[in-house]
Amino acid sequence: MQRITIDPVTRLEGHGRIEIFLNDEGDVANAYFIVPELRGFEQFCVGRPAEEMPRITSRICGVCPEAHHMAATKTLDALFNVEPPAAAKKLRELFYSSFYVTDHTTHFYALAGPDFVLGPDAPPAERNILGVVRKVGLEIGRAVIDARIRNHEIIKLIGGRGVHPVAGLPGGWSKPLAPEDRAHVEEVARKNVEFALFSLKLFEDVVLGNPAYRELILADTFTHNTYSMGTVDANNYVNFYDGMIRVVDPEGNEFVKYHPRDYAKHIAERSEPWTYLKFPYLKGVGWNGFVDGKQSGVYVATPLSRLNAADGMATPRAQEFFEQFYTTLSTKGANGRYKPVHYRLATHWARLIELLYAAERMLELATDPEITSPHVRTPVSNLPREGAASVEAPRGTLTHHYWTDENGILTRVNLIVGTTNNYAPIAMSVKKAAQSLISKGTVVTEGLLNRIEMGFRAYDPCFGCATHALPGQMPLEVVIRDAAGEELQTLSQYC
Repeated sequence: MQRITIDPVTRLEGHGRIEIFLNDEGDVANAYFIVPELRGFEQFCVGRPAEEMPRITSRICGVCPEAHHMAATKTLDALFNVEPPAAAKKLRELFYSSFYVTDHTTHFYALAGPDFVLGPDAPPAERNILGVVRKVGLEIGRAVIDARIRNHEIIKLIGGRGVHPVAGLPGGWSKPLAPEDRAHVEEVARKNVEFALFSLKLFEDVVLGNPAYRELILADTFTHNTYSMGTVDANNYVNFYDGMIRVVDPEGNEFVKYHPRDYAKHIAERSEPWTYLKFPYLKGVGWNGFVDGKQSGVYVATPLSRLNAADGMATPRAQEFFEQFYTTLSTKGANGRYKPVHYRLATHWARLIELLYAAERMLELATDPEITSPHVRTPVSNLPREGAASVEAPRGTLTHHYWTDENGILTRVNLIVGTTNNYAPIAMSVKKAAQSLISKGTVVTEGLLNRIEMGFRAYDPCFGCATHALPGQMPLEVVIRDAAGEELQTLSQYC
């Protein structure tokens, strides 16, 4: 039996590899997406005061510390049984919306974009963010960088730090938004709306306008019929910060809707011997293996699944693009809802619709008269014992659950991070892509292997959150060459 290894996988936060096994005929017998390191982050937290969690868990990953900071802060609300003031909730969501703009921008332009702007078969040295800028022009590259810069300024302004925020407290937020800062936040939000609309137009021109890319999106190679999960508000519209968690079946019928504190009644996890990361599944269906369909407990939690689980978007321009998305890729079912879109590469389009929603929601909050209220914290008076809460991280539903002793010291911690939700469908996507693209007589090229990697890249997985290496080393090596290509110096992170 022949083995093909992709190690490390590229344009991925964290660590992972793909192992593909060919039978004697040269067809793919099986393929595995392997996470070879143990995280153990929950255990690091045991013995710490609960109120430290928003600062500790934001260190899980430098890509989306804001998501863990917000999930931890909301879990402290539940743990101490304290209701934050309305202004604090709006300020948190304002902060979180700005974060969403930066994160979705990063994935689309730096991680997913190279496959579409440059093509999946482009040389690896060109298939990166620098190649994208070279292809689309410096002006667009500058717009992407400017979007990240201005939103990180807002994250720092509201969250207290630019990378690992510190403003979240049980019952509220550490400081109000000053009136003189509100106008600046509004200006940034307006620019974000323009940038999101620009990005959607770019996607329409570069991706939807290319017949080969449209065919790739619609190909069975990257299609899976699974359950879809996402947080919705009282109107069943997408919400990143708060709401009920809704799951719809592969045909779009509501399977369950539950409060985040009840996640353990509906989600279970199982282990496989070939990886350290666990596989969540729906308890109400049960685990029936890595298969599609209503009989499978596998679900997905991504930008695409959030749109599938919702009845629409809560802001006007995002709703327009929501309608365009589903009229292009779906039809309405007997229940009056659009049928879920199961083309995994369509997640990139859904991500840009969410980018627009985040920008519009940020603008709504920045112009809300209550956003500068000084009343941003409710004093804590209850003893902590147990609490659970969630937010929608860019990569999926993020759940935190804490238990403490009578002194508020953590005795147990459980986290289900966005990427962990998607581990089973990621594994399925990698296997299906490998089986579709490799058969007897296939010449396995770097471009073909990159197409297999596209099977996981649509999920924007962050194994920095889902797992950590022990002792944490990364294969980082920089080779400096002169204009003639001669090696001048090699720098290694570990030598």
